[in-house]
Amino acid sequence: MANRERNKKILLELVKQPDNSRCADCGAPDPDWASYKLGVFVCLNCSGIHRSLSSRVKSIRLDFWEDELMEFMKSNGNGNARAYYEKAVPPYYYRPQHEDCAVLREQWIRAKYERMEFTGETKYPPLCYTTGFHEGMLWKKGKENTHFLKRKFVLSEREFTLAYFNKDNESKGPKAVISIKDLNATFQPEKIGHPHGVQLTYQEDNHTRNLYVYHESPEEIVTWYNAIRAARYAYLKTAYPTGSDEELMPKITRNYLKEGFMEKTGPLQKEPFKKRWFILDSQDRKLLYFKGQLDAEELGVVFIGTESNGYSVKECVPKSARGNKWKCGVSVETPNRQFVFMCEQEREQREWLDALRQVLSRPMAPQDYTTEANIRWKR
Repeated sequence: MANRERNKKILLELVKQPDNSRCADCGAPDPDWASYKLGVFVCLNCSGIHRSLSSRVKSIRLDFWEDELMEFMKSNGNGNARAYYEKAVPPYYYRPQHEDCAVLREQWIRAKYERMEFTGETKYPPLCYTTGFHEGMLWKKGKENTHFLKRKFVLSEREFTLAYFNKDNESKGPKAVISIKDLNATFQPEKIGHPHGVQLTYQEDNHTRNLYVYHESPEEIVTWYNAIRAARYAYLKTAYPTGSDEELMPKITRNYLKEGFMEKTGPLQKEPFKKRWFILDSQDRKLLYFKGQLDAEELGVVFIGTESNGYSVKECVPKSARGNKWKCGVSVETPNRQFVFMCEQEREQREWLDALRQVLSRPMAPQDYTTEANIRWKR
């Protein structure tokens, strides 16, 4: 019993050390578990992935730790493991955080400890990251329907393009060729209804275009995601030759700050309210709205500037209640127009207000003025 309490106390001291105070794999604070095969401290979610890899794990607080295991943990820890297993992680490779979806976290753990991709001593990482070329089949949602069909995709870093082909007409050339310049990829498992679902977004004829894809293999879909990131990184290095990795990393791909349904009325605020799916892209300062959450093209877009440029966000009560079922209003004031949106619940209203104010408070970059001008021109 004395050994049990002594070892538990040592473990609790070890996990307070800076390197060990966050999960070795996803960065979640205060990890409660440890792999005594690898010598790392991990959170509950990541411990389950380690267990599926036959990596022996124990609870720091609840399990009994033998003296030899305690010594192993003392001589290893997250810092030592990171120095070995993450020695050669490419700068563009996405390191998942604890809020990211399961497939990203699982494949990161498998890439590190099972496939040993980043020790610098094997054939990894996959060739498509270093050659700038990747091709294969992905399930893609139809533009006008909900059916997913297999389509061939080809990623070329040399051309800075992502192309896809219709299966029956592959000999006629690609159905679409997408520039890497405007391409974003983000995992959307819940929205797409598949654990490996990815949303690809790009610009086409001054419109935002969405593709929804997935692959049955978790390793393959994460490979596609990081291959796209590798190509985007190469493009950004060309477009911004003096940019540091620290400056370019956030631009490679991004998750959207907020998504969800709101009701929207027209410019006179007398038109009927209609339910729309909204996406707030904080990087481009765009609030996009769609008829449905899996639509291919947006119905419209609102630029979110700064207060000094005539933009503001506040709670509101609409002038007209025609057609709206929801009662929690959000007003977005722009130099040209006031937009009124209705949320179903106060919690959603607060989240939208907080997200919009976060964008509003950030100074505008030179490229933001170009985006603003293009959106005004479209109207």
